[in-house]
Amino acid sequence: MLSRRQLIAAAAVGGSAAALGMPMSRARELSADEFRSLAARGYNRRFLARPAKIFVPTGAEEVRRAVAGAVAENSPIAARSGGHCFDDFVDNDRIRSIIDLGRMNAVSWDERYRAFSVDAGADIGTVYNALHRWGVTVPGGICLGVGMGGHVCGGGYGPLSRRFGLVADHLVGVEVVTVDAEGTAKVVVATADGPDRELWWAHTGGGGGNFGVVTRYLLRSPGSDGADPAHALPSPPGAMLSARLILPITTEDSFVRLLTNYLGFFVRHSAPGNEFAGLYAPLMIRTTGTAAAEMLILFDAGTPHARTRFDEFVATVSDGVFPPPLLTPVARLSYADTVNQVYYAKGVNTTRVKVKAAYLRTPYSPDQLRIFYRYLTDPRFLGESQLEFLPFGGAINAVAADATAMPARDSFMKMLIHASWRLPSDDDRYLRWAREMYRDVHAETGGVPAPSAAYGGSYINYPDADLADARWNTSGLPWHAFYYGDNYRRLLRVKAAADPGNVFQHRLSIGRPDW
Repeated sequence: MLSRRQLIAAAAVGGSAAALGMPMSRARELSADEFRSLAARGYNRRFLARPAKIFVPTGAEEVRRAVAGAVAENSPIAARSGGHCFDDFVDNDRIRSIIDLGRMNAVSWDERYRAFSVDAGADIGTVYNALHRWGVTVPGGICLGVGMGGHVCGGGYGPLSRRFGLVADHLVGVEVVTVDAEGTAKVVVATADGPDRELWWAHTGGGGGNFGVVTRYLLRSPGSDGADPAHALPSPPGAMLSARLILPITTEDSFVRLLTNYLGFFVRHSAPGNEFAGLYAPLMIRTTGTAAAEMLILFDAGTPHARTRFDEFVATVSDGVFPPPLLTPVARLSYADTVNQVYYAKGVNTTRVKVKAAYLRTPYSPDQLRIFYRYLTDPRFLGESQLEFLPFGGAINAVAADATAMPARDSFMKMLIHASWRLPSDDDRYLRWAREMYRDVHAETGGVPAPSAAYGGSYINYPDADLADARWNTSGLPWHAFYYGDNYRRLLRVKAAADPGNVFQHRLSIGRPDW
């Protein structure tokens, strides 16, 4: 029975609606301001949700009732956790029922499953701080406001992934609301060793919004029996070294030298267990007219000769770069303080965004780097856009490509074009800038990072619908080859079993979207 303090709400455009089939005495109607605020909670200002109803449940059974009600009304459904999807998987004109999981944010130890239970609506920062009480962590993202709901089932990676793998590598179960062939919504707990193992596997990189509404994850590391929560997940570093390397790049040659140094270093140190596995150093190059670059350097201070290795990395990246980079003072902080003071704080994005990404198996050539430079220094696009490189590999590559749904287990780096602007009137030119840069850099492989000796495709948590558009993908490969490779056939079988009515779909959903 619902308490009066619980907010289990639905609001209808132009009218009112009882929540989850409950009488109005058991549900509070959202005010117009609350409704508008929740509808606009998505990250990308290019897209605006226009739902008829928004549900804000507090548990799996309430999610089930919300799904059941939407199915009965033939109302297209989308679930939102942190709201950080880069594309319009939730925020579009088609979705009529949004299940907002923001109130489901608990982190606890589940004795039954001997695993940590993490609600899908919990953001990454909440999870880190909660797990700290047990002296453990997960190798999740550096952006603390991202919701676990989409992060984990897309794979999930971050500063500790080169040492501990993906978050999905520590997933032993998932609680998800599915809809069967008769249209009945049910709560399923799929585990790695249970009868619904295939549904569990699909959530280890198969992306969000495909099979149902995830309500919580069960996390425990491989090799742990769960007897002791303090040993059920990785122990974080005792301390971390951190600094920023500021790189004022003034010439094309200097840009090429920097990227050649940087990419070359990480391709040489991409094997599992290498001496730099505790290093995470994302490089961000902004469109300021001079391709100004900044690198955040994080290094596990418990690594043998940590400061010597830290300095070796800085010297290698800086070699031959002019003007010489500036290193800010190197701080040594506890892991918890690093998370709360150095990781990227929660915030609200106010820009319009387009992202395009690639997994790299080999470094870009000097000619490709020169293409990047010319686009980044185009004076017509000064502002908030940037090119990012995000170190990958290490322990991530110790897992077989079919062990999880995400097959990219032999890449050493992620590339991300993050176009960002504010005015709707600039949509066309910024979209063209991002698309043409991506196309020109990957011209030899059909304008896209087609899986090959050079590329490992792309990351579903950086979704790009252009990969399904023959105008921008001339490789002859379907979009799903970039995100799932040979695992797609298995994902199709899971989709057919878990969601036979194709209730859960979006622009790049498993199977054929009815769009």
